[in-house]
Amino acid sequence: MVPWYHLRTVPYFLIKVIIMLRLFRFLKPYILSLSIMLVLIFMQTLADLYLPTLMAAIIDRGVMKKDTFFIVRTGGFMLLIAAGGVLCAVAASFLSAKASSGFGRIIRSNVFKRIESFSLNEFDKLGTSTLITRTTNDITQVQTVTMMIMRMMISAPIMAVGGIVMAFSKDKPLTVVLAVALPLLAAAITLIAVKGLPLFKLMQVKLDKLNLVLRENLTGIRVIRAFNRVDYEKSRFNEANADLTDNYIRVNRIMALMMPLLMLIMNFTTIAIIWFGVIRIDSGEMQVGSLIAFVQYSALIMFSMLMLSMMFVMVPRAQAAAVRINEVLEVVPEINDPKVCKDTGSKRGHIEFRDVTFSYHGAEQPALRNISFSAKPGEVTAIIGSTGSGKSTLINLIPRFYDVDSGSVMVDGVDVREMSQSSLRSRIGFVPQKNVLFSGTIRENIRVGKDNASDSEIEKAAEIAQAIEFISGMEDGFQHNISQGGANISGGQKQRLSIARALVRKPEIYIFDDSFSAIDFKTDAKLRAALKQETEGSTVLIVAQRVGTVMDANKIIVLDNGAIVGMGTHSELLKTCAVYREIVASQLPEEETV
Repeated sequence: MVPWYHLRTVPYFLIKVIIMLRLFRFLKPYILSLSIMLVLIFMQTLADLYLPTLMAAIIDRGVMKKDTFFIVRTGGFMLLIAAGGVLCAVAASFLSAKASSGFGRIIRSNVFKRIESFSLNEFDKLGTSTLITRTTNDITQVQTVTMMIMRMMISAPIMAVGGIVMAFSKDKPLTVVLAVALPLLAAAITLIAVKGLPLFKLMQVKLDKLNLVLRENLTGIRVIRAFNRVDYEKSRFNEANADLTDNYIRVNRIMALMMPLLMLIMNFTTIAIIWFGVIRIDSGEMQVGSLIAFVQYSALIMFSMLMLSMMFVMVPRAQAAAVRINEVLEVVPEINDPKVCKDTGSKRGHIEFRDVTFSYHGAEQPALRNISFSAKPGEVTAIIGSTGSGKSTLINLIPRFYDVDSGSVMVDGVDVREMSQSSLRSRIGFVPQKNVLFSGTIRENIRVGKDNASDSEIEKAAEIAQAIEFISGMEDGFQHNISQGGANISGGQKQRLSIARALVRKPEIYIFDDSFSAIDFKTDAKLRAALKQETEGSTVLIVAQRVGTVMDANKIIVLDNGAIVGMGTHSELLKTCAVYREIVASQLPEEETV
Protein backbone atom coordinates (compact mmCIF):
# COMPACT_ATOMS: atom_id res chain seq x y z
CA MET A 1 0.00 0.00 0.00
CA VAL A 2 1.38 3.44 -0.97
CA PRO A 3 1.77 5.78 2.06
CA TRP A 4 -0.68 8.69 2.03
CA TYR A 5 2.14 11.25 1.78
CA HIS A 6 3.30 9.77 -1.56
CA LEU A 7 -0.01 10.47 -3.28
CA ARG A 8 0.49 13.04 -6.05
CA THR A 9 -3.03 14.40 -5.66
CA VAL A 10 -2.19 15.96 -2.29
CA PRO A 11 -0.67 19.49 -2.56
CA TYR A 12 3.02 19.22 -1.74
CA PHE A 13 3.15 22.17 0.67
CA LEU A 14 0.25 20.69 2.62
CA ILE A 15 2.01 17.32 2.71
CA LYS A 16 5.13 18.99 4.08
CA VAL A 17 3.22 20.70 6.87
CA ILE A 18 1.15 17.63 7.78
CA ILE A 19 4.20 15.36 7.99
CA MET A 20 6.00 17.72 10.34
CA LEU A 21 2.83 18.16 12.41
CA ARG A 22 2.48 14.37 12.72
CA LEU A 23 5.87 14.24 14.41
CA PHE A 24 5.00 17.18 16.66
CA ARG A 25 2.68 14.89 18.63
CA PHE A 26 5.82 13.84 20.48
CA LEU A 27 6.07 17.38 21.92
CA LYS A 28 3.09 16.68 24.18
CA PRO A 29 5.21 16.35 27.39
CA TYR A 30 6.55 19.87 26.77
CA ILE A 31 3.24 21.71 26.27
CA LEU A 32 3.72 23.83 29.41
CA SER A 33 7.26 24.81 28.41
CA LEU A 34 6.10 25.63 24.89
CA SER A 35 3.23 27.75 26.20
CA ILE A 36 5.61 29.77 28.40
CA MET A 37 8.04 30.05 25.48
CA LEU A 38 5.29 31.43 23.20
CA VAL A 39 4.46 34.13 25.74
CA LEU A 40 8.15 35.01 26.12
CA ILE A 41 8.68 35.21 22.35
CA PHE A 42 5.58 37.38 21.99
CA MET A 43 6.86 39.72 24.72
CA GLN A 44 10.34 39.84 23.13
CA THR A 45 8.84 40.67 19.73
CA LEU A 46 6.68 43.42 21.22
CA ALA A 47 9.80 44.85 22.87
CA ASP A 48 11.68 44.81 19.56
CA LEU A 49 8.76 46.54 17.85
CA TYR A 50 8.44 49.21 20.54
CA LEU A 51 12.12 50.25 20.59
CA PRO A 52 12.12 52.14 17.22
CA THR A 53 9.10 54.19 18.38
CA LEU A 54 10.97 55.18 21.53
CA MET A 55 14.02 56.04 19.43
CA ALA A 56 11.85 58.27 17.19
CA ALA A 57 10.43 60.01 20.25
CA ILE A 58 13.94 60.65 21.64
CA ILE A 59 15.05 62.23 18.34
CA ASP A 60 11.90 64.26 17.59
CA ARG A 61 11.00 65.37 21.11
CA GLY A 62 14.33 65.17 22.88
CA VAL A 63 17.22 65.83 20.51
CA MET A 64 15.40 68.23 18.17
CA LYS A 65 13.95 70.24 21.11
CA LYS A 66 17.08 69.82 23.28
CA ASP A 67 15.02 68.28 26.12
CA THR A 68 17.73 66.48 28.13
CA PHE A 69 15.33 65.26 30.83
CA PHE A 70 13.10 63.62 28.20
CA ILE A 71 16.16 62.00 26.55
CA VAL A 72 17.37 60.55 29.87
CA ARG A 73 13.94 59.41 31.01
CA THR A 74 12.94 57.86 27.67
CA GLY A 75 16.43 56.43 27.14
CA GLY A 76 16.30 54.72 30.54
CA PHE A 77 12.88 53.28 29.75
CA MET A 78 14.25 52.17 26.39
CA LEU A 79 17.14 50.35 28.10
CA LEU A 80 14.67 48.70 30.49
CA ILE A 81 12.54 47.47 27.55
CA ALA A 82 15.68 46.20 25.76
CA ALA A 83 16.86 44.35 28.89
CA GLY A 84 13.42 42.78 29.29
CA GLY A 85 13.51 41.67 25.65
CA VAL A 86 16.95 40.11 26.16
CA LEU A 87 15.79 38.21 29.26
CA CYS A 88 12.73 36.95 27.37
CA ALA A 89 14.94 35.87 24.46
CA VAL A 90 17.36 33.98 26.75
CA ALA A 91 14.55 32.23 28.63
CA ALA A 92 12.75 31.36 25.36
CA SER A 93 15.98 29.99 23.88
CA PHE A 94 16.52 27.80 26.95
CA LEU A 95 12.98 26.42 26.84
CA SER A 96 13.08 25.82 23.07
CA ALA A 97 16.44 24.02 23.37
CA LYS A 98 15.09 21.88 26.21
CA ALA A 99 11.88 21.04 24.33
CA SER A 100 13.62 20.28 21.03
CA SER A 101 16.24 18.07 22.72
CA GLY A 102 13.52 16.15 24.55
CA PHE A 103 11.55 15.96 21.29
CA GLY A 104 14.55 14.35 19.57
CA ARG A 105 15.05 11.94 22.47
CA ILE A 106 11.40 10.82 22.38
CA ILE A 107 11.45 10.28 18.59
CA ARG A 108 14.72 8.31 18.81
CA SER A 109 13.23 6.13 21.55
CA ASN A 110 10.05 5.52 19.54
CA VAL A 111 11.95 4.77 16.33
CA PHE A 112 14.28 2.38 18.15
CA LYS A 113 11.32 0.72 19.88
CA ARG A 114 9.57 0.28 16.54
CA ILE A 115 12.73 -1.12 14.91
CA GLU A 116 13.10 -3.59 17.78
CA SER A 117 9.58 -4.86 17.03
CA PHE A 118 10.39 -5.52 13.35
CA SER A 119 10.47 -9.04 12.04
CA LEU A 120 13.43 -10.08 9.95
CA ASN A 121 11.33 -9.32 6.85
CA GLU A 122 11.13 -5.62 7.78
CA PHE A 123 14.90 -5.51 8.31
CA ASP A 124 15.40 -7.14 4.92
CA LYS A 125 13.12 -4.57 3.24
CA LEU A 126 14.53 -1.38 4.80
CA GLY A 127 18.18 -2.30 5.38
CA THR A 128 20.43 -1.71 8.38
CA SER A 129 22.30 1.30 7.01
CA THR A 130 19.20 3.38 6.30
CA LEU A 131 17.74 2.52 9.72
CA ILE A 132 20.90 3.83 11.38
CA THR A 133 20.77 7.03 9.30
CA ARG A 134 17.10 7.57 10.08
CA THR A 135 17.64 7.03 13.81
CA THR A 136 20.58 9.44 13.98
CA ASN A 137 21.02 11.99 11.19
CA ASP A 138 17.36 12.30 10.15
CA ILE A 139 16.13 12.84 13.69
CA THR A 140 18.90 15.39 14.29
CA GLN A 141 17.70 17.31 11.22
CA VAL A 142 14.11 17.36 12.48
CA GLN A 143 15.23 18.30 16.00
CA THR A 144 17.31 21.23 14.72
CA VAL A 145 14.52 22.57 12.54
CA THR A 146 12.02 22.16 15.36
CA MET A 147 14.10 24.45 17.57
CA MET A 148 14.32 26.97 14.71
CA ILE A 149 10.57 26.75 14.15
CA MET A 150 9.92 27.44 17.82
CA ARG A 151 12.00 30.59 17.63
CA MET A 152 11.75 31.89 14.07
CA MET A 153 8.44 30.65 12.72
CA ILE A 154 6.67 32.24 15.67
CA SER A 155 8.56 35.51 16.03
CA ALA A 156 9.08 36.19 12.30
CA PRO A 157 5.38 36.50 11.28
CA ILE A 158 4.59 38.59 14.38
CA MET A 159 7.56 40.83 13.66
CA ALA A 160 6.69 41.14 9.97
CA VAL A 161 3.04 42.00 10.53
CA GLY A 162 3.81 44.21 13.52
CA GLY A 163 6.59 45.96 11.61
CA ILE A 164 4.27 46.71 8.68
CA VAL A 165 1.59 48.10 11.02
CA MET A 166 4.10 50.26 12.90
CA ALA A 167 5.74 51.47 9.67
CA PHE A 168 2.31 52.35 8.29
CA SER A 169 1.58 54.34 11.45
CA LYS A 170 4.79 56.36 10.99
CA ASP A 171 4.24 57.29 7.35
CA LYS A 172 1.57 55.87 5.06
CA PRO A 173 2.91 57.03 1.64
CA LEU A 174 6.38 55.61 2.36
CA THR A 175 4.94 52.09 2.82
CA VAL A 176 4.56 51.96 -0.98
CA VAL A 177 8.29 51.12 -1.07
CA LEU A 178 7.63 48.10 1.14
CA ALA A 179 4.66 47.12 -1.02
CA VAL A 180 7.08 46.82 -3.96
CA ALA A 181 10.03 45.29 -2.09
CA LEU A 182 8.28 42.57 -0.07
CA PRO A 183 6.74 40.71 -3.06
CA LEU A 184 10.16 40.75 -4.76
CA LEU A 185 11.73 39.33 -1.62
CA ALA A 186 9.04 36.66 -1.29
CA ALA A 187 9.46 35.69 -4.97
CA ALA A 188 13.23 35.33 -4.55
CA ILE A 189 12.79 33.12 -1.46
CA THR A 190 10.19 30.94 -3.21
CA LEU A 191 12.39 30.50 -6.27
CA ILE A 192 15.36 29.40 -4.17
CA ALA A 193 13.23 27.00 -2.11
CA VAL A 194 11.79 25.37 -5.26
CA LYS A 195 15.28 24.92 -6.73
CA GLY A 196 16.75 23.54 -3.50
CA LEU A 197 13.99 21.12 -2.48
CA PRO A 198 14.85 18.21 -4.84
CA LEU A 199 18.50 18.46 -3.82
CA PHE A 200 17.62 18.24 -0.12
CA LYS A 201 15.58 15.11 -0.76
CA LEU A 202 18.48 13.55 -2.66
CA MET A 203 20.90 14.40 0.12
CA GLN A 204 19.38 11.85 2.54
CA VAL A 205 19.44 9.09 -0.10
CA LYS A 206 23.07 9.76 -0.97
CA LEU A 207 23.98 9.83 2.73
CA ASP A 208 22.36 6.39 3.09
CA LYS A 209 24.50 5.10 0.24
CA LEU A 210 27.68 6.49 1.79
CA ASN A 211 26.81 4.87 5.14
CA LEU A 212 26.16 1.56 3.40
CA VAL A 213 29.57 1.56 1.69
CA LEU A 214 31.31 2.62 4.92
CA ARG A 215 29.55 -0.05 6.97
CA GLU A 216 30.42 -2.79 4.48
CA ASN A 217 34.05 -1.68 4.47
CA LEU A 218 34.36 -1.63 8.24
CA THR A 219 32.65 -4.98 8.83
CA GLY A 220 34.35 -6.71 5.90
CA ILE A 221 37.86 -5.28 6.28
CA ARG A 222 39.50 -8.70 6.65
CA VAL A 223 37.95 -10.04 3.44
CA ILE A 224 38.78 -6.81 1.61
CA ARG A 225 42.44 -7.01 2.59
CA ALA A 226 42.66 -10.76 2.02
CA PHE A 227 41.54 -10.34 -1.60
CA ASN A 228 43.47 -7.11 -2.23
CA ARG A 229 40.26 -5.14 -2.77
CA VAL A 230 41.40 -2.11 -0.79
CA ASP A 231 41.84 0.07 -3.90
CA TYR A 232 38.49 -1.02 -5.29
CA GLU A 233 36.72 -0.24 -2.01
CA LYS A 234 38.47 3.12 -1.87
CA SER A 235 37.10 3.91 -5.31
CA ARG A 236 33.60 2.82 -4.20
CA PHE A 237 33.78 5.07 -1.16
CA ASN A 238 35.25 7.96 -3.14
CA GLU A 239 32.47 7.61 -5.72
CA ALA A 240 29.74 7.70 -3.05
CA ASN A 241 31.56 10.51 -1.23
CA ALA A 242 31.97 12.54 -4.42
CA ASP A 243 28.31 12.01 -5.28
CA LEU A 244 27.24 13.35 -1.86
CA THR A 245 29.77 16.20 -2.08
CA ASP A 246 28.50 17.18 -5.52
CA ASN A 247 24.98 17.35 -4.15
CA TYR A 248 26.17 19.51 -1.24
CA ILE A 249 27.98 21.82 -3.66
CA ARG A 250 24.85 22.25 -5.76
CA VAL A 251 22.86 23.04 -2.62
CA ASN A 252 25.50 25.48 -1.37
CA ARG A 253 25.62 27.12 -4.79
CA ILE A 254 21.93 27.90 -4.50
CA MET A 255 22.36 29.04 -0.91
CA ALA A 256 25.29 31.22 -1.94
CA LEU A 257 23.02 32.91 -4.47
CA MET A 258 20.32 33.45 -1.88
CA MET A 259 22.14 35.73 0.57
CA PRO A 260 23.52 38.26 -1.99
CA LEU A 261 20.15 38.36 -3.74
CA LEU A 262 18.25 39.00 -0.51
CA MET A 263 20.81 41.53 0.72
CA LEU A 264 20.61 43.33 -2.65
CA ILE A 265 16.84 43.66 -2.35
CA MET A 266 17.13 44.75 1.28
CA ASN A 267 19.81 47.36 0.56
CA PHE A 268 17.93 48.85 -2.39
CA THR A 269 14.82 48.97 -0.21
CA THR A 270 16.71 50.86 2.50
CA ILE A 271 18.13 53.31 -0.10
CA ALA A 272 14.64 53.89 -1.52
CA ILE A 273 13.18 54.51 1.94
CA ILE A 274 15.91 57.02 2.83
CA TRP A 275 15.67 58.72 -0.60
CA PHE A 276 11.92 59.23 -0.50
CA GLY A 277 11.98 59.86 3.25
CA VAL A 278 14.42 62.75 2.90
CA ILE A 279 12.16 64.25 0.21
CA ARG A 280 9.20 64.07 2.62
CA ILE A 281 11.25 65.60 5.42
CA ASP A 282 12.24 68.50 3.13
CA SER A 283 8.57 69.06 2.34
CA GLY A 284 7.74 69.03 6.06
CA GLU A 285 5.49 65.96 5.77
CA MET A 286 7.71 63.73 7.90
CA GLN A 287 10.03 64.09 10.90
CA VAL A 288 13.61 62.79 11.16
CA GLY A 289 12.78 60.46 14.04
CA SER A 290 9.89 58.95 12.11
CA LEU A 291 12.21 58.27 9.15
CA ILE A 292 14.77 56.55 11.40
CA ALA A 293 11.98 54.51 13.00
CA PHE A 294 10.63 53.63 9.56
CA VAL A 295 14.09 52.45 8.48
CA GLN A 296 14.34 50.30 11.61
CA TYR A 297 10.89 48.83 11.06
CA SER A 298 11.75 48.05 7.45
CA ALA A 299 14.93 46.34 8.70
CA LEU A 300 12.86 44.27 11.17
CA ILE A 301 10.45 43.32 8.38
CA MET A 302 13.30 42.37 6.07
CA PHE A 303 15.03 40.46 8.87
CA SER A 304 11.83 38.52 9.58
CA MET A 305 11.62 37.69 5.87
CA LEU A 306 15.23 36.56 6.00
CA MET A 307 14.42 34.30 8.97
CA LEU A 308 11.53 32.83 7.00
CA SER A 309 13.87 32.26 4.05
CA MET A 310 16.21 30.30 6.33
CA MET A 311 13.23 28.21 7.35
CA PHE A 312 12.38 27.58 3.70
CA VAL A 313 15.94 26.32 3.30
CA MET A 314 15.91 24.09 6.38
CA VAL A 315 12.33 22.80 6.32
CA PRO A 316 12.59 20.90 2.99
CA ARG A 317 15.53 18.88 4.28
CA ALA A 318 13.77 18.27 7.59
CA GLN A 319 10.64 17.36 5.68
CA ALA A 320 12.56 14.72 3.71
CA ALA A 321 13.91 13.41 7.02
CA ALA A 322 10.40 13.48 8.55
CA VAL A 323 9.06 11.33 5.69
CA ARG A 324 11.77 8.76 6.31
CA ILE A 325 11.15 8.77 10.07
CA ASN A 326 7.40 8.38 9.56
CA GLU A 327 8.02 5.50 7.18
CA VAL A 328 9.72 3.64 10.04
CA LEU A 329 7.09 4.61 12.62
CA GLU A 330 4.22 3.62 10.32
CA VAL A 331 5.58 0.19 9.42
CA VAL A 332 3.23 -2.37 10.95
CA PRO A 333 5.35 -5.38 12.00
CA GLU A 334 4.20 -8.57 10.35
CA ILE A 335 4.81 -10.54 13.52
CA ASN A 336 2.74 -9.43 16.51
CA ASP A 337 1.53 -11.01 19.71
CA PRO A 338 -2.09 -12.23 19.61
CA LYS A 339 -4.68 -10.31 21.62
CA VAL A 340 -5.27 -13.42 23.72
CA CYS A 341 -2.24 -15.65 24.27
CA LYS A 342 -2.73 -19.37 24.79
CA ASP A 343 -1.20 -21.32 27.66
CA THR A 344 0.81 -24.43 26.84
CA GLY A 345 -0.26 -26.27 29.97
CA SER A 346 2.03 -28.97 31.33
CA LYS A 347 3.84 -29.79 28.08
CA ARG A 348 7.51 -28.82 27.98
CA GLY A 349 9.78 -28.87 24.93
CA HIS A 350 7.52 -30.54 22.35
CA ILE A 351 8.00 -29.25 18.78
CA GLU A 352 5.88 -30.20 15.80
CA PHE A 353 5.87 -28.97 12.20
CA ARG A 354 2.56 -29.58 10.43
CA ASP A 355 2.74 -29.33 6.65
CA VAL A 356 4.75 -26.08 6.79
CA THR A 357 5.43 -24.04 3.64
CA PHE A 358 7.39 -20.80 3.75
CA SER A 359 8.64 -18.28 1.16
CA TYR A 360 10.81 -15.21 1.50
CA HIS A 361 9.42 -11.92 0.18
CA GLY A 362 10.03 -11.63 -3.54
CA ALA A 363 11.19 -15.24 -3.93
CA GLU A 364 9.89 -17.20 -6.91
CA GLN A 365 10.00 -20.55 -5.12
CA PRO A 366 9.22 -21.49 -1.50
CA ALA A 367 12.24 -21.93 0.75
CA LEU A 368 10.41 -24.77 2.54
CA ARG A 369 7.65 -27.04 1.20
CA ASN A 370 5.30 -29.32 3.12
CA ILE A 371 7.58 -29.83 6.13
CA SER A 372 6.18 -32.20 8.77
CA PHE A 373 8.07 -33.72 11.72
CA SER A 374 8.12 -33.69 15.51
CA ALA A 375 10.83 -33.41 18.15
CA LYS A 376 10.40 -34.55 21.74
CA PRO A 377 12.15 -33.85 25.05
CA GLY A 378 15.08 -36.13 25.74
CA GLU A 379 15.78 -36.55 22.02
CA VAL A 380 18.33 -35.02 19.70
CA THR A 381 16.92 -34.10 16.29
CA ALA A 382 19.53 -33.25 13.68
CA ILE A 383 18.96 -31.43 10.39
CA ILE A 384 21.40 -31.88 7.53
CA GLY A 385 21.44 -30.98 3.88
CA SER A 386 23.35 -29.13 1.20
CA THR A 387 23.89 -25.38 1.26
CA GLY A 388 20.63 -23.57 0.51
CA SER A 389 18.45 -26.56 1.32
CA GLY A 390 16.51 -24.58 3.98
CA LYS A 391 18.09 -25.79 7.23
CA SER A 392 18.50 -22.37 8.90
CA THR A 393 15.17 -21.20 7.50
CA LEU A 394 13.45 -24.14 9.16
CA ILE A 395 14.78 -23.49 12.65
CA ASN A 396 14.17 -19.72 12.31
CA LEU A 397 10.47 -20.52 12.21
CA ILE A 398 10.54 -22.04 15.72
CA PRO A 399 11.32 -18.79 17.65
CA ARG A 400 9.01 -17.05 15.15
CA PHE A 401 11.60 -14.90 13.42
CA TYR A 402 9.35 -15.44 10.38
CA ASP A 403 5.73 -16.59 10.05
CA VAL A 404 4.82 -19.55 7.87
CA ASP A 405 2.82 -19.16 4.65
CA SER A 406 0.76 -22.24 5.39
CA GLY A 407 0.71 -25.03 7.92
CA SER A 408 1.71 -24.48 11.54
CA VAL A 409 4.68 -24.69 13.89
CA MET A 410 3.61 -26.06 17.27
CA VAL A 411 5.53 -25.65 20.52
CA ASP A 412 4.16 -27.54 23.52
CA GLY A 413 0.97 -28.19 21.60
CA VAL A 414 0.25 -24.52 20.77
CA ASP A 415 0.77 -22.74 17.44
CA VAL A 416 3.63 -20.26 17.90
CA ARG A 417 1.39 -17.55 16.38
CA GLU A 418 -0.96 -17.97 19.34
CA MET A 419 1.79 -17.49 21.95
CA SER A 420 3.43 -14.27 23.09
CA GLN A 421 6.87 -13.83 21.55
CA SER A 422 8.55 -13.33 24.94
CA SER A 423 6.95 -16.50 26.35
CA LEU A 424 7.93 -18.51 23.27
CA ARG A 425 11.52 -17.31 23.16
CA SER A 426 12.02 -17.73 26.92
CA ARG A 427 11.69 -21.49 26.31
CA ILE A 428 14.47 -21.55 23.71
CA GLY A 429 18.25 -21.46 23.96
CA PHE A 430 19.28 -20.33 20.49
CA VAL A 431 22.82 -20.46 19.08
CA PRO A 432 22.73 -18.77 15.64
CA GLN A 433 24.85 -19.66 12.65
CA LYS A 434 26.52 -16.26 12.79
CA ASN A 435 27.81 -15.87 16.32
CA VAL A 436 27.10 -12.41 17.68
CA LEU A 437 28.91 -11.10 20.75
CA PHE A 438 28.49 -7.67 22.29
CA SER A 439 31.05 -5.20 23.54
CA GLY A 440 31.54 -5.88 27.25
CA THR A 441 33.05 -8.59 29.44
CA ILE A 442 32.81 -12.34 28.86
CA ARG A 443 30.62 -12.58 31.96
CA GLU A 444 28.23 -9.96 30.59
CA ASN A 445 28.03 -11.74 27.23
CA ILE A 446 27.10 -15.06 28.84
CA ARG A 447 24.63 -13.31 31.14
CA VAL A 448 22.71 -12.15 28.02
CA GLY A 449 21.12 -15.62 28.14
CA LYS A 450 19.86 -15.07 31.68
CA ASP A 451 19.84 -11.64 33.35
CA ASN A 452 19.94 -12.94 36.90
CA ALA A 453 22.46 -15.74 36.33
CA SER A 454 24.84 -16.18 39.25
CA ASP A 455 28.60 -16.35 38.82
CA SER A 456 28.56 -20.08 39.52
CA GLU A 457 25.90 -20.64 36.81
CA ILE A 458 27.96 -18.63 34.32
CA GLU A 459 31.12 -20.58 35.14
CA LYS A 460 29.31 -23.92 34.86
CA ALA A 461 27.86 -22.97 31.47
CA ALA A 462 31.34 -21.95 30.25
CA GLU A 463 32.75 -25.24 31.52
CA ILE A 464 30.16 -27.32 29.66
CA ALA A 465 30.74 -25.24 26.51
CA GLN A 466 34.49 -26.04 26.76
CA ALA A 467 35.23 -22.33 27.13
CA ILE A 468 36.65 -22.37 30.66
CA GLU A 469 40.14 -23.28 29.44
CA PHE A 470 40.71 -20.30 27.18
CA ILE A 471 38.86 -17.96 29.58
CA SER A 472 41.18 -18.98 32.43
CA GLY A 473 44.16 -18.30 30.20
CA MET A 474 43.13 -14.67 29.82
CA GLU A 475 44.56 -12.12 32.24
CA ASP A 476 41.16 -10.88 33.45
CA GLY A 477 39.34 -14.20 33.10
CA PHE A 478 35.59 -13.68 32.95
CA GLN A 479 36.18 -9.92 33.19
CA HIS A 480 38.09 -9.95 29.89
CA ASN A 481 36.62 -7.33 27.59
CA ILE A 482 35.16 -8.47 24.27
CA SER A 483 35.45 -5.93 21.47
CA GLN A 484 32.52 -5.16 19.18
CA GLY A 485 31.44 -8.30 17.34
CA GLY A 486 34.03 -10.38 19.21
CA ALA A 487 36.83 -9.27 16.91
CA ASN A 488 39.52 -9.92 19.56
CA ILE A 489 38.81 -13.67 19.94
CA SER A 490 38.78 -16.58 17.49
CA GLY A 491 35.78 -18.01 15.68
CA GLY A 492 35.83 -21.19 17.79
CA GLN A 493 35.95 -19.17 20.99
CA LYS A 494 33.00 -17.08 19.83
CA GLN A 495 31.02 -20.25 19.13
CA ARG A 496 31.74 -21.66 22.57
CA LEU A 497 30.72 -18.42 24.29
CA SER A 498 27.51 -18.38 22.24
CA ILE A 499 26.81 -21.96 23.35
CA ALA A 500 27.51 -21.01 26.98
CA ARG A 501 25.04 -18.14 26.62
CA ALA A 502 22.33 -20.61 25.59
CA LEU A 503 23.27 -23.15 28.29
CA VAL A 504 23.07 -20.68 31.17
CA ARG A 505 19.39 -20.20 30.32
CA LYS A 506 18.56 -23.88 30.95
CA PRO A 507 15.72 -23.81 28.42
CA GLU A 508 13.26 -26.47 27.33
CA ILE A 509 14.50 -26.33 23.74
CA TYR A 510 18.07 -26.01 22.47
CA ILE A 511 18.68 -24.93 18.88
CA PHE A 512 22.22 -25.17 17.51
CA ASP A 513 22.44 -23.71 14.00
CA ASP A 514 25.74 -25.02 12.63
CA SER A 515 27.24 -24.04 15.99
CA PHE A 516 30.20 -26.46 15.97
CA SER A 517 31.74 -25.67 12.57
CA ALA A 518 34.66 -23.62 13.95
CA ILE A 519 35.48 -26.05 16.77
CA ASP A 520 38.20 -28.65 16.33
CA PHE A 521 37.22 -32.34 16.39
CA LYS A 522 38.72 -33.02 19.82
CA THR A 523 36.88 -30.12 21.47
CA ASP A 524 33.75 -30.99 19.49
CA ALA A 525 33.71 -34.50 20.94
CA LYS A 526 34.16 -33.18 24.52
CA LEU A 527 31.51 -30.56 23.99
CA ARG A 528 28.93 -32.98 22.64
CA ALA A 529 29.58 -35.40 25.51
CA ALA A 530 29.09 -32.60 28.06
CA LEU A 531 26.01 -31.33 26.23
CA LYS A 532 24.44 -34.78 26.27
CA GLN A 533 24.42 -34.79 30.07
CA GLU A 534 23.35 -31.14 30.43
CA THR A 535 20.52 -31.26 27.90
CA GLU A 536 19.07 -34.57 29.07
CA GLY A 537 15.32 -34.02 29.34
CA SER A 538 15.35 -31.08 26.91
CA THR A 539 14.59 -31.03 23.21
CA VAL A 540 17.73 -30.52 21.13
CA LEU A 541 17.79 -29.49 17.47
CA ILE A 542 21.14 -29.44 15.71
CA VAL A 543 21.79 -28.04 12.24
CA ALA A 544 25.15 -29.23 10.99
CA GLN A 545 27.26 -29.79 7.91
CA ARG A 546 29.38 -32.53 9.49
CA VAL A 547 28.00 -36.05 9.41
CA GLY A 548 30.06 -36.81 12.52
CA THR A 549 28.07 -34.22 14.47
CA VAL A 550 24.64 -35.67 13.59
CA MET A 551 25.19 -39.41 13.21
CA ASP A 552 24.45 -40.16 16.88
CA ALA A 553 21.17 -38.16 16.88
CA ASN A 554 17.91 -39.91 17.70
CA LYS A 555 16.42 -38.54 14.49
CA ILE A 556 18.12 -37.07 11.43
CA ILE A 557 16.11 -34.96 8.96
CA VAL A 558 17.60 -34.65 5.48
CA LEU A 559 16.60 -31.54 3.52
CA ASP A 560 17.03 -30.99 -0.19
CA ASN A 561 15.67 -27.94 -2.06
CA GLY A 562 13.37 -27.06 0.83
CA ALA A 563 11.75 -30.49 1.18
CA ILE A 564 12.34 -33.43 3.50
CA VAL A 565 13.82 -36.28 1.47
CA GLY A 566 14.74 -38.52 4.37
CA MET A 567 14.09 -38.99 8.09
CA GLY A 568 15.44 -41.57 10.52
CA THR A 569 18.58 -42.67 12.28
CA HIS A 570 22.02 -42.75 10.67
CA SER A 571 21.82 -46.46 9.83
CA GLU A 572 18.25 -46.18 8.53
CA LEU A 573 19.07 -43.26 6.24
CA LEU A 574 22.08 -45.04 4.79
CA LYS A 575 19.66 -47.67 3.54
CA THR A 576 16.75 -45.46 2.47
CA CYS A 577 18.04 -41.98 1.51
CA ALA A 578 20.27 -41.45 -1.52
CA VAL A 579 20.94 -37.78 -0.65
CA TYR A 580 22.17 -38.75 2.81
CA ARG A 581 24.41 -41.45 1.38
CA GLU A 582 25.97 -38.87 -0.94
CA ILE A 583 26.66 -36.53 1.99
CA VAL A 584 28.16 -39.34 4.07
CA ALA A 585 30.25 -40.61 1.14
CA SER A 586 31.70 -37.10 0.64
CA GLN A 587 32.83 -36.87 4.29
CA LEU A 588 33.55 -40.35 5.68
CA PRO A 589 35.75 -43.23 4.50
CA GLU A 590 33.89 -45.94 2.60
CA GLU A 591 34.10 -48.44 5.46
CA GLU A 592 32.21 -46.04 7.76
CA THR A 593 29.29 -45.57 5.37
CA VAL A 594 27.93 -49.07 5.89
